[in-house]
Amino acid sequence: MSSNKNALIRYKTLDKCLKNKYRKYTLEDLIDECSEALFEFEGKESFVSKRTVQLDLQNMRSEKFGYEAPIEVYEKRYYRYSDPDYSIHNISVNENDLKAMNNAIQILKQFKDFSMFKEMNGVIQKLEDSIHSTSQKSIIHLDKNEQLKGLEHIDVLYESILNKKVLKICYKSFKAREENFMTVHPQLLKEYNNRWFLICWHKKAIYNLALDRIVTIETDSETEYIDKDFDADRYFGEVIGATVSETQRPQNVVFIVNSQHAPYVKTKPFHHSQEIIKEDENGTTFKICVQLNFELERMILGMGEFLTVLGPRKLKQRIAKSIRIAHSNYQDQKTTNEEA
Repeated sequence: MSSNKNALIRYKTLDKCLKNKYRKYTLEDLIDECSEALFEFEGKESFVSKRTVQLDLQNMRSEKFGYEAPIEVYEKRYYRYSDPDYSIHNISVNENDLKAMNNAIQILKQFKDFSMFKEMNGVIQKLEDSIHSTSQKSIIHLDKNEQLKGLEHIDVLYESILNKKVLKICYKSFKAREENFMTVHPQLLKEYNNRWFLICWHKKAIYNLALDRIVTIETDSETEYIDKDFDADRYFGEVIGATVSETQRPQNVVFIVNSQHAPYVKTKPFHHSQEIIKEDENGTTFKICVQLNFELERMILGMGEFLTVLGPRKLKQRIAKSIRIAHSNYQDQKTTNEEA
């Protein structure tokens, strides 16, 4: 049993003794009670030292854990609470505590429409009632879209990762003509730009499956689950978004943002590797070290005329091609409208 759990058992036991109005507890009695409580939980002989109990009483008296318990010694021998109604389980909260709790509740409410959080609805309601915050409107809004295709799969995927279950997935990508059946070992659920992905192990490689392209899911109870001890921070550390190449190395992407829009990129970096190379009247030149993928291109194109890619040449050419095609689309539209 961990030392933290032992301490919680001792505090709970001491609290029960100190609020008992019908018995006088000496320090030796408290030691015995704590030792017996640990024996009940551990199922083996466990002796609590005098110094440990004395330190526990000192911690309960202090502000260290927020207890500030009114423990007194009367007749120079016996221990009890000076306030008969006190208990460490009835800690009062101040106005700042209530505000902090209410802010947390408002954030939790943003997730209540996801099926995996529905069992939390009752808990959230109880918290709201207990701090009298039901009439307060939400002051924090998180971007979400409950109508996204594929969200209905989150429950079973979440449970399969939690319980280490292998799945048989019928998958149809946007480019494929036919559906593909895959036996996968789910490792992680990943959200990016309001779209969800399943990161899984399949045929000795990590795969990234978009939830909106999953057709059906079945549990494979005969195949042994492979746990890759997946490190999400490391796996996604060299990319923007959710698309990772096993063979591509990250490259230095250099781009300049005009002076008017540079503050937006400074305060919300494209990537954790972002650094400023130069600043002048033309704007700010940034550098990031990432793999070249679809999400990176979408982010750059989203900045429109305010951002110019300086390198690498391959990325610069792809962005230029996309802009030319977009320009051509509008030119065609202009010709059509003039003819009409």
